[in-house]
Amino acid sequence: MSDIGRVVLVLSLVSVAGLALGHVKLFGVGLGIGGVLFAGLAAGHVAAVAGVSFDLHVLHFVREFGLILFVYTIGIQVGPAFFSALKRQGAGLNGLAAAVVLLGTATAAAIHLLAGVPLEAVLGVYSGAVTNTPSLAAAQQVLQEVGAPSGAVATPSLGYAVAYPFGIAGILLTMALIRAVFRIDPTAEAAAFEARRRAEVAALETLDVAVRNAAADGRQLRDVLGSVDHKVIASRLLRDGRLQVAHADTRLSVGDVMHLVGPRPLLDRLKAELGAESEVTLTTKGTDLRWERMVVTNSHTLGKTLAQLSLADSHDAVVSRVTRAGVELVPAAALQLQFGDILTVIGRPDDLKRVAALFGNAPRRLEQVTFIPVFIGIALGIAIGSIPVHLPGMPAPLKLGLAGGPLVAAILLSRVGHLGPLVWFMPPAANTALRELGIVLFLAVVGLLSGGRFVETLVHGDGLLWMACGAAITLLPLLLVGMLARAVGKLDYLTLCGLLSGSMTDPPALAFANALSPCAAASLAYAAVYPLVMCLRILSPQILVVLLW
Repeated sequence: MSDIGRVVLVLSLVSVAGLALGHVKLFGVGLGIGGVLFAGLAAGHVAAVAGVSFDLHVLHFVREFGLILFVYTIGIQVGPAFFSALKRQGAGLNGLAAAVVLLGTATAAAIHLLAGVPLEAVLGVYSGAVTNTPSLAAAQQVLQEVGAPSGAVATPSLGYAVAYPFGIAGILLTMALIRAVFRIDPTAEAAAFEARRRAEVAALETLDVAVRNAAADGRQLRDVLGSVDHKVIASRLLRDGRLQVAHADTRLSVGDVMHLVGPRPLLDRLKAELGAESEVTLTTKGTDLRWERMVVTNSHTLGKTLAQLSLADSHDAVVSRVTRAGVELVPAAALQLQFGDILTVIGRPDDLKRVAALFGNAPRRLEQVTFIPVFIGIALGIAIGSIPVHLPGMPAPLKLGLAGGPLVAAILLSRVGHLGPLVWFMPPAANTALRELGIVLFLAVVGLLSGGRFVETLVHGDGLLWMACGAAITLLPLLLVGMLARAVGKLDYLTLCGLLSGSMTDPPALAFANALSPCAAASLAYAAVYPLVMCLRILSPQILVVLLW
């Protein structure tokens, strides 16, 4: 069998066994996607005993490519809501994540100073305990910079291999303990999070208002709606028994009835300004007006505002509602259209056909993956991750690497939405499939590479001591910050899971949290803290060497 065939065969078997193991639950708690890591460790140990070897170049490629797929799809998923989430809770979440990093660094320093564990071993144990490979690379590089012997430079890799498995298990254990202590129902937490998310956008209601105040007679509709900052839409107008589309320059007359769409407080304000609630319900039934839902898929309309399209004047139609990512938005004139927006449009049948052609209205495009933007985004992410950032006093430059660069690129590109015909939108099913494939490949390879040395290190030498030290570095900061964030900060459970995963830059833990609920809370928190944490995780071993070597 060829080297590549052997690698593919073993990784497939490890993935099957690991995913099956992840479905096994004890007291309602399972390993989830983390089961793949432990299956990989077992396979690596068996392969070492049997003398079976694998092509390391192939394994390294599969590991890094799987990681890139995972973090890129996470960025695409959370990007559209990332900046709003960062604005709302970014400072608090990043403060908590920084506390986890600082406590872990302090624990590592205490282990070296009080327990006498060699610093080079502590650096590797620290990197494995916080599941951060760039931290390991930074530790080895800074040891070389200070002139450490070759044996000391190699030691962190062994400490990393010993501590890494419990680094992942420790995060999962922390999540399970917090869930048990506070008796948390993840489904209920997800529902509460989505309710709060929707509450941030005022719910849209409808109201039929009859114009009875003489002061409103002759006023243009744009001036009337301007009194509520155009946060209410007049979708149709009844005049002299004829239902018609309302235009911005339409002058109101006493006796007109308008169908208004917007937040309830603003509807009540306009009702008081114009007259009273109408006894007549304005429905399109029995008239020549129709309403239709349309999806924005035409690249020529992406990024354009509703004011630029001017549908009322050009097509005698009006957009009464916009649904984006499950949230209803007021179709204000300044609202920029994004790929996948669902619009409720009112007009006559012929006009609606022309509007549908303008927007594209091709729902099948929401199910298709265009891979050119995907690979452009990955290439840009790798370029960003390779940029060295030099800080004064630091012997090695900082880099986001293959984990941080694609994540940052995906967040930025999904926020932009499109660039000409290139659209950074990925159907949820495709996003989930690529994300799961990436994390399974990553964990299978990590386990396979570490399994050969794992048992030997535990049985001989200081392996058990190093594992205990790693467990302390993992658990103490997570439990302390996690418990306080829940008990004092009242942080919802899924956001807390994302925070803990992000504070350890641990994709498997995030995958475990995502498996609890399809809610995006965990991914949003992970992405919000990841950039700062990655920088701190790379800096911390360098600071330990500068202070303690």
